[in-house]
Amino acid sequence: MLGVVDLPTYVLGVIAIILLPGPNSMFCLTVGAQYGVAKGYQAIAAVFLGDLVLMTLAALGAASVMVQYPAVFNVVKYVGGAYLAYLSIRMMIGAVKGWMKPAKQLDEPIEPALSSPNVFGRALILSLLNPKAILFFISFFVQFVDPNYPHPVVSFAVLASILQIVSLTYLTVLIFAGAHLVRWFRSRQKVAAAGLASVGALFMSFAVKLWTATIA
Repeated sequence: MLGVVDLPTYVLGVIAIILLPGPNSMFCLTVGAQYGVAKGYQAIAAVFLGDLVLMTLAALGAASVMVQYPAVFNVVKYVGGAYLAYLSIRMMIGAVKGWMKPAKQLDEPIEPALSSPNVFGRALILSLLNPKAILFFISFFVQFVDPNYPHPVVSFAVLASILQIVSLTYLTVLIFAGAHLVRWFRSRQKVAAAGLASVGALFMSFAVKLWTATIA
């Protein structure tokens, strides 16, 4: 259909890959918890733009370039890993400050680990350097486009639309969940700090995963 091969398998694969914890989803959850729903949707918009760029590059053959020239992928993965590690450290610092906050200040929200108000910019960089998205588009996305179909742009548009719809649904749930959790966490400062530290540790694991990734 429209140059898409095995659509049911693609849909199941997209749902599975989006539901797996990744930098984009954890960032949107954290933004929802720290800044609210409006900022959360800014993060989602950046994720959409980043995914669109990656999908366009995949359609233009960037995957083949990375396979033929591993140094290109190495630059992406090391820079991306460094950025993920940076965000992890910022979250860890925020968690420590929240844990050490005096008891008389427990009714105040935890100090944001993502202190910059430029949520869109941070989310866009994170999306473009997201190891899960990069490897997904290189090894999975292009497999469902029929090379003999005369209008491959249509095929990529169909696949991209499906992915963005599933992503919007899931990320919307996350930012509303984050906005709801912040009210609960405000009276449980140490629990909030521990949760933020856990997300920071998860981001560090994403960095390590990206640093050790291959295109095989």
